[in-house]
Amino acid sequence: MRYQRTLKKAITFKGIGLHTGRKTKVTLRPAPRDTGIVFVRTDRDTVIKATIKSVVDTAFATTIGYNGTRIKTVEHLLSAFGGLGIDNVIVEVEGPEIPILDGSSTELVEIILNAGISQLSPPKSYIKITRPIYIEDGHSTIMALPYNGRKITYTIHFKHTLFSSQTLTIELTEESFIKEIAPARTFGFLKNVETLRANGLALGGSLDNAIVIDDNGILNESGLRFENEFVRHKILDLIGDMSLIGYPIEGHIIAEKAGHSSHIKFLKTLINSKESWQIVAPHQERIYSYAYVF
Repeated sequence: MRYQRTLKKAITFKGIGLHTGRKTKVTLRPAPRDTGIVFVRTDRDTVIKATIKSVVDTAFATTIGYNGTRIKTVEHLLSAFGGLGIDNVIVEVEGPEIPILDGSSTELVEIILNAGISQLSPPKSYIKITRPIYIEDGHSTIMALPYNGRKITYTIHFKHTLFSSQTLTIELTEESFIKEIAPARTFGFLKNVETLRANGLALGGSLDNAIVIDDNGILNESGLRFENEFVRHKILDLIGDMSLIGYPIEGHIIAEKAGHSSHIKFLKTLINSKESWQIVAPHQERIYSYAYVF
């Protein structure tokens, strides 16, 4: 049983957005029990709750929005919250995008740990997968199987002479997230950069905040942090996107050739497949099946 958590104190960080190329300031503030993760676009006076309904774009990042106001690339911060079990935070954002920092969630984890983690009194409810659920989304597939714990298996494939496919299975705990997933950086192919920038994306991208791959290999002089850093980053993205359901998911999630769009499609399918999951509410010592409100 895990209790709800928030931060002990507020903390601020700044940086450039990967896609917009604009500087943004973010302040993380403690929040009361049952608040969830709530973003506030302070320069637009707009509140956007981190839920599936708030997702407005999934092209090369997860973007949430409300009434025309958007915040891009929320997945790395949401992944840090999910990996550390942070349930209630006010995220004040002065700008259009969460800073990319080094392209991973490691600096975000350090920022959160520097603020400190505070335990709140009610135990945290979670979603328990009780029957298999499966989706296909083009060439992508995602399924969830009943499992006593939180396990992720992810497979990616490349059409590249040096990188063919990578698969990783990991038991998701705070420790495994910090050591095995958080350091994995976002990545992209050099041949796609001009197209992305022509479409207003990757304007802030550089070798300081992304792994860049050309026809011959990695352009970053520092090399890779893990031999299979690419699939680890895909798991990082998945953890961030899955947090938009509002509850930890107990089960084995298996994804192949997936991305932000298929992650969100899977969550929407899961919500509507009420026969495949239950909400476990430890503080009431009961298991509920919900016709749900997400």
